[in-house]
Amino acid sequence: MIGEVRIENYKSIQKLKLELGRVTVLIGENGCGKSNILEAIALASAAANYKLDNEFLAARGIRVTEPRFMRAAFEKENLVKNIKIELRANNKQQFRCILQNDNAPYSQWMTKNFWGNNETSTENVFNLFLQKYGGLDRLLSILKNTTELPEQDLSKLNHDIDSFIEILHLHLFIVYSPENPALRTFEKEGQIQPLGINGEGLFKLINFLNLDENQYKFNEIKKKLRLIDWFEDFEVPQNLAAMQTSIQITDRYLDTDLSYFDQRSSNEGFLFLLFYFTLFISDLTPKFFAIDNIDASLNPRLCRRLMQELVELAKKHDKQVIFTTHNPAVLDGLDLEDDEQRLLVISRNQLGYTKARRILGPKPLEGQEPVELSEAFLRGYIGGLPKNF
Repeated sequence: MIGEVRIENYKSIQKLKLELGRVTVLIGENGCGKSNILEAIALASAAANYKLDNEFLAARGIRVTEPRFMRAAFEKENLVKNIKIELRANNKQQFRCILQNDNAPYSQWMTKNFWGNNETSTENVFNLFLQKYGGLDRLLSILKNTTELPEQDLSKLNHDIDSFIEILHLHLFIVYSPENPALRTFEKEGQIQPLGINGEGLFKLINFLNLDENQYKFNEIKKKLRLIDWFEDFEVPQNLAAMQTSIQITDRYLDTDLSYFDQRSSNEGFLFLLFYFTLFISDLTPKFFAIDNIDASLNPRLCRRLMQELVELAKKHDKQVIFTTHNPAVLDGLDLEDDEQRLLVISRNQLGYTKARRILGPKPLEGQEPVELSEAFLRGYIGGLPKNF
């Protein structure tokens, strides 16, 4: 997993260091830089892929502006300085990128990428990894006979494989912001598959999970959807024409003669949950991603329970996720005694720079009952609220 992120000269971020958990929640007032943090990581992912055209950046969830305004515009000289982003995995694997743009009309972003201390590409890192073990055939032979390896060599091999896997996880990072139209009409696919940033491709992925060999995942999604009281079941019709995209949803309160309706008639909250659970449960979706405004269209109490469920799914399916939220109820779904779950308050200092502070959980006053995180947030105990109200 990615344990540390360093960002320099990106939008509202002059210089910032973050320490992430498996599940990290960002809170803070509007415009404090929460989304900018997510975008900076997505920008590093695009740089790792050497795909920095505006269309590809937008498809990762980055709000693309003029190149000079992608920098931290606190001082005029920053508008021509490079953007620097560094990510460090818990196993010490390190990726750094330096992004350059001359601000000219139609100019392109360029990047210098560093894996560890070496300026190189992912392909070269993989080739070096293969060379270290004598080529692909030799590596496959070693993997088939790991029981014959000394314990020290096996531990080193596992470390090297984990390090390379961390690189691949960074390549797939996306900032998701699901939207009602994309979920309700089941747009076929986005620029990045299997799921686009607004929910494009959801039907195709659900249909894939409905195959016999994936039924256990399909059923897991159904089980999680029963968080919604009225939900009983959903199916993908088997007789759909090639261009049709529809699921049959069963409401347990409806007359049996009105056995189902499709996603176009469903409420928005159901569609968002369907997207989230599919994203977390599928093996085809990224291992490392973000969701901006996880609370959109959801009841506060449902938000609390959803966070608990998503933490569980992140651990079960080996996902790492960053959420942003403005809903206090989301915080009550976190267990800050678990180091894999982290809450960061994002704010801006007197100069306007984005900063971050980790919250370890409010301490109860002597003789008083502990305060829930939502209450601590609303009372201003942990920060993250507008200062002018």
